[in-house]
Amino acid sequence: MTIERIEVQRAISASPATIFGLLCEPAGHVAIDASGMLMSAEGSRVAAVGDTFVVHMDREALNDYPLGLYDVTVTIETFVENRDISWTIVGAIKPPIGHRYGYRIEPIGDTEDAAASVVTSYYDWSTIDPYWRERAIFPVLSENALRATLGILARTVAPGLPRPV
Repeated sequence: MTIERIEVQRAISASPATIFGLLCEPAGHVAIDASGMLMSAEGSRVAAVGDTFVVHMDREALNDYPLGLYDVTVTIETFVENRDISWTIVGAIKPPIGHRYGYRIEPIGDTEDAAASVVTSYYDWSTIDPYWRERAIFPVLSENALRATLGILARTVAPGLPRPV
């Protein structure tokens, strides 16, 4: 069986609204990136499917392909307030790759205003363009990179707080 999706989870001592709010900000993606590729971002806070922003990238962090500095446009594909956000990216590479990143957020407890959340981060390349599938370059990011990003997310939205139990 071929794995075409990585999912990791972490309990974080922050409300779904706090976490989702950071994920709606272009700069929030740069702040929590563990890959080292996201250098800066520009654009407005996203609020709906179809919203976009630009991320300035540097592939040197992965030391795999000499792409240098480049930009990608992030396009929101799923947007459920305080619960689910996903996106795909389009850059200079043609055809567009078609991989997707996202987060699902569940409150810990019985209320929507819970002070803690379980966050699932995922990276899905199951629908990539056949051109890229034939090149067998996926996954680009590892499970450890997703886990590290969740750790940075926790440190960013809940500095100094222990993981909820």
